[in-house]
Amino acid sequence: MPASPWQKSSYSNEEGNCVELAITPAARLLIRESDTPDTVLTASPARVRALLHRLKGPATDA
Repeated sequence: MPASPWQKSSYSNEEGNCVELAITPAARLLIRESDTPDTVLTASPARVRALLHRLKGPATDA
């Protein structure tokens, strides 16, 4: 049996509640919550990168 393609977030808690990520052969990123593993979001790496950039906000120099 092959290993699971899902990787848990390093911020997972001890109860196992976490976000899990996987990547498809077509380079699509899969995201799911461990509590609801049948619900999977799919995005391109570029879209996820843009989301993270937007969430972090503009860089500021002090």
